[in-house]
Amino acid sequence: MWNHPVISADGHIDLPCLPPTLFVDNAPASLKHKMPKVVDTPEGQMWVSHQGTNLGLAGGMGSAGRPYIPGQIYRADRMAAEGLYDDLRKGILRTATPALRLRDQDRDGVAGEVIYGILGAAFRLRDAEVVATVVRIYNDFAADFCKACPERLVAIACLPTFSPGQAAEELRRCARMGLKGAEIPVSPGMMPLWHHDWNPLWEAAHDCGIPVHFHTIGPKQDLTWLTDHRSRRLWLATLLAGFQISMVDAMAAIIYSGALERYPNLKIVLGEAGIGWIPYALERLDYEWEDQFKDLDLKMKPSEYWYRQMYATYQQDQAGIDQIAKIGADNVMWGSDFPHPDGIWPDSMEFLQRQVGHLAEEQRRKILYENAAKLYGFPLHQSSADSARPH
Repeated sequence: MWNHPVISADGHIDLPCLPPTLFVDNAPASLKHKMPKVVDTPEGQMWVSHQGTNLGLAGGMGSAGRPYIPGQIYRADRMAAEGLYDDLRKGILRTATPALRLRDQDRDGVAGEVIYGILGAAFRLRDAEVVATVVRIYNDFAADFCKACPERLVAIACLPTFSPGQAAEELRRCARMGLKGAEIPVSPGMMPLWHHDWNPLWEAAHDCGIPVHFHTIGPKQDLTWLTDHRSRRLWLATLLAGFQISMVDAMAAIIYSGALERYPNLKIVLGEAGIGWIPYALERLDYEWEDQFKDLDLKMKPSEYWYRQMYATYQQDQAGIDQIAKIGADNVMWGSDFPHPDGIWPDSMEFLQRQVGHLAEEQRRKILYENAAKLYGFPLHQSSADSARPH
């Protein structure tokens, strides 16, 4: 149906699906006792922190390591039908083993993949020294993981953010190892992204040519109202309806801060953010700048920085695709979200044909292939086209 490969710009290796002794084996002797590890519990093998925090079922579903319950989530049932959860329960780490991951991407018609890491779990550890050690170990693992097939696998490094200077140092280290991007968490209570103390990180990314990523997790939630099954279901349904739109905060803070003006080689990616909200956000940013914020350190309209230096990924977003001319075909990358239960693996080609099959060839090629290939250094050629066409 199309004559180019497909790259997924949003996939995941979650902590619950990593080798169970990864952190203990690779930590310095003085910190081995503080590393997350797998222990036996009445509910099964669990990842836990040294403080006893539950980090998820080993081989569990999604970043939180939830148990798979048949019939609860349709997309999870589709993955279960491919044997994913059965294998994970057996200790066959399909998502964290390069050959098995590539086989699963072949099953989905995907020729290259950008893989996010463990920040959601890592920052539940809270101890700054422990977090820095855990993300460093993960980044080493991720770099080795990609060496198995660098033309198809790109991993996003995790950065500790208790200190922007420390985050900048880790970004530079990861760039030297060959990692092609770095992520900082969007978490409640963190230092605002417009704050000038982030400048060392923006400078490091500018110098190294490494895009900085913010993967959506949604706004802080008040959980005191979750008293029974129905209240939990209503809370979750409400959260999932709008959690991606909260990424407007990261977009606005970075643009208004002037970071993109000061560091023109800095690239920002809003991961799994969706795109349908972006035209409205750009209109608001431009309006407010014109109306009352021209004293900020911007030499162009806010929207012009978006078009020059920012990207967003989506998995299914017909409203966004219908507005692609306003969003910018150069600023959008598709991702399957594999292996998360709200992703679309192993049916990605079906979804893509329905959502972008009608687009002009040039637009579709950018969204599904060229933008990610250029940003992350995937090969820009046609050799994988046959395996990437929908069947």
